[in-house]
Amino acid sequence: MSYQVLARKWRPRRFSELVGQEHVVRALSHALASGRMHHAYLFTGTRGVGKTTIARILAKSLNCERGTSAEPCGECAVCQAVDAGRFVDLLEIDAASNTGVDDVREVIENAQYAPTRGRYKVYLIDEVHMLSRNAFNALLKTLEEPPPHAMFLLATTDPQKLPITVLSRCLKFNLKRLLPQQIQDQMQHILGAEGIACEVDALALLARVADGSLRDALSLLDQAIAYGGGAVRAADVRAMLGSLDSAEVLGLAQALAAGDGKALLAEAQRIVAFAPDFGKVLDDLAALWHRVQLRQLVPDYRDANEADVAVLDDLAARLGAEEVQLDYQLALSGRRDLPLAPDEVTGFEMALLRMLAFRPQRDDAGARATAAHAASAAASSSTAPPAARPATAAVHIIADAPAAPAPPAAARANVAHAATALPDWSELIERAELRGPLGEMARRAALQSRDGHTLVLAMAHHDLVLASPAMLAQLETRLEAVLGERPRLRCVGVEQPDSPAARAAAQQGSAQSAALGALQADPVIVELQQTFGARLLPESIKPVEQTR
Repeated sequence: MSYQVLARKWRPRRFSELVGQEHVVRALSHALASGRMHHAYLFTGTRGVGKTTIARILAKSLNCERGTSAEPCGECAVCQAVDAGRFVDLLEIDAASNTGVDDVREVIENAQYAPTRGRYKVYLIDEVHMLSRNAFNALLKTLEEPPPHAMFLLATTDPQKLPITVLSRCLKFNLKRLLPQQIQDQMQHILGAEGIACEVDALALLARVADGSLRDALSLLDQAIAYGGGAVRAADVRAMLGSLDSAEVLGLAQALAAGDGKALLAEAQRIVAFAPDFGKVLDDLAALWHRVQLRQLVPDYRDANEADVAVLDDLAARLGAEEVQLDYQLALSGRRDLPLAPDEVTGFEMALLRMLAFRPQRDDAGARATAAHAASAAASSSTAPPAARPATAAVHIIADAPAAPAPPAAARANVAHAATALPDWSELIERAELRGPLGEMARRAALQSRDGHTLVLAMAHHDLVLASPAMLAQLETRLEAVLGERPRLRCVGVEQPDSPAARAAAQQGSAQSAALGALQADPVIVELQQTFGARLLPESIKPVEQTR
């Protein structure tokens, strides 16, 4: 079989062909030009970003028959031998399968001899972190006092596992994960040179799935070419990866924005019929919320390559920024929870229903219209202050709990008196014995006022998502046992409510500052600092009350 896979055929053979590692190329090019080469280099980074490729190009640069430079000719016998993987003075060692001290001892003994053909004998040790402790110890002496004709190039995906004694003897270069656009551009260049038809959307999807690795992207591209019968089409790539068309995910987002459970379930069931990778569907939904949030918080944001612009603009206008943040987090947590679900379909649907359950409830269509109008005005005005974002407009007045039956006259009087007097909210929480999530929600609220028989609770905007109708209904029930009547609760968003949680945080901050000040003034501490250069670590200090 004469076919060569794209990842091998298009492997860079000179520094100028590398993608996304300009910082490494610049440093090595300057070192080669000035003759200031180190004897040991460590290349770190995720898979498929060019660690061993850079090492091989460096071996060519050092041994090219036309002289040492950052631009090896690529035509001489040495360059061609390196490219073919048969240059006798380039010794590649896979540390994953040669971990023992005997393997390293053989390398050390061989390093003492002069190169057979080139100017330098280059040792490339891949996945060097896999070496055993004894092997590292054997290698250490040679790294410390190498022969003048030997150079060691170490590559690893996990530098944390390397002994510090090895790290300190190497020049370290961290290779970057490639951006999706960099991967997409390189694939488009390759397909153009290969004369293979492609769709931009298909390449964008492959680039995103490659997760920063160009080698993985080219392997997937080979698979997509075979799957598509010699062409790379978006529909084929989605089918191959178990992904969906963007319109499917947009349907989920629109149903969530409308708070329409029936439509949401219908969209979910339609997606289930495709039997996709549900983790990828939730990833796509998270990516969609990211695009919506960019529109809300970045003035005049536009992506020239983006489709479905009108729908995304509409979602940005209809939703608050806090809602989008919450949905993004719930998509990520739902993705992580899929392996724990009874089955993937249940986990997927529950992730969507969780987004629906935590969606803030607006009072009426008028509130939604006001929010949309405010968002539209903010988007169209280039001089609008940051406070005019749709995030604030969408959530100023939030969740009313379901209406309760009209109370008896005596009970109404009790509630009216309690509301008029605005009883101590912290005391009410204690008397109602509120614990767990319900208690946490109550402690983040402040009793602001009354409106007839309705108690108005003030909460920070980012906490309003906690006040779902179900939670408010539970709180009403618990307060009924204390007040003698079931009150009606309504929540409003404010910047900084005077809540029990806020007061507790302020008291904790004061106690922390007092404890730190007391230690800083302690004569024993001062003497230790002056005599021994001791340092006081503020993060390690806790007030006495917190350690009981």
